[in-house]
Amino acid sequence: MKALQVDYVVEENETVTLDIARDGGLLAGHDLMSPYVWEDSGVKHLLVRVLNNPLQAGDPTGVIYAGTSKDGLSFTMLDKPAILPGPEEVDAGGVEDPTVVVADSGGLLVFFTGVDAKHGQGSLLVAKGADLGSLKTQKVLLKAPEGEGNIKEATVAQAADGRYRLFYEYAKDNASRIGLALSDAPEGPWQAIADPFTVREDRWDNWHLSTGPIVARKGQPPVMFYNGATADARWRIGWIAFDENYTRVVDRCVEPMLVPPPPQERAGTDIAFAASCLDDGKTIYLYYSLEDRMLRRARIRRFVNT
Repeated sequence: MKALQVDYVVEENETVTLDIARDGGLLAGHDLMSPYVWEDSGVKHLLVRVLNNPLQAGDPTGVIYAGTSKDGLSFTMLDKPAILPGPEEVDAGGVEDPTVVVADSGGLLVFFTGVDAKHGQGSLLVAKGADLGSLKTQKVLLKAPEGEGNIKEATVAQAADGRYRLFYEYAKDNASRIGLALSDAPEGPWQAIADPFTVREDRWDNWHLSTGPIVARKGQPPVMFYNGATADARWRIGWIAFDENYTRVVDRCVEPMLVPPPPQERAGTDIAFAASCLDDGKTIYLYYSLEDRMLRRARIRRFVNT
C-alpha cells in the first residue's frame, strides 16, 4: 500500500493589529513578539511580548500585555501589563514568550521566560491565577544545567498516555536546540529526557531550532510548527509530526512551510517565528512574529496525497 504524503500549506497571511499600538498609542514605537492566542467562550485572548525599539541600556527585554478579539486579527488591549519584570532577581531583567495552559479547574497557567537582572540568563517560570487579572508567579520550572543556557519558549502538550510533555528551547554551543521534559501535571515537577529531534546538516534548519505550537487532531499524528534557522539566524517555520506519545518522529517537512518576505526596513531581520495557533478542524490559524517586531496570522491547511 502506498504511504500517504502529507503536507501543510500556507493559504494566506494576515496582519494582526493591536488597538493601542497605532496612532501614538501606549505601545506605539515598540516591537511585538511571541503572540500567544487562545479561545474561550467565543473570545480570542492574546498575550504578547512588548519591548522598546530601540532597546536602551536598562530597558527590560520584555513586558507581557494582554488583549481580546472577536475576529482573531484586531485585538483590544488592556492598558496595564499582565506580567511585569521582577521583583525577584530571576525575572528582573524582563519577561518573555508567554504560553497559556487552561487548568482543569478553569484557572490559567502562564509559562514564560524570566530574564535575570544582569540579562545573563533566561529561566522558565510559571504564573497562576483564576484569570489574567490575578496572575501570580509561582516558581521556576526549569533552569539551565551546566553547559546550557536560556530555557525559554515553552510548548505544553498532553500525550495519549495522559502524561504531559514540555518542549522548550535551550542554548548550547552557540546554538538553539529543543529539549523535552515529562510530568504528570502541567505544574510539574518536570523530568528532562532526551531531545525529541535535532538539526539537519543539509537543510534550512541546520543550526538553530526552537519550539512552536502543536496541533493534535483525533486520528492524526500531532504536529508541531517549529522554528529553524541557519548559522546566520535566518529563521523559518516548518513542521514535524510525532507518534501519539511523542516518542519518535513520524514525518518532517523537507522545505520550510513559511518563509518571511524581504524585511521592510534596511535594518530589519530575516525572521519568521511561530508562537501559537488555533484550529477549527478545517483550518489552522498560526500566529507568528515577523522581523521580531510585527504580528501576523497564517491560514494553514493540511493536504494529503495518496
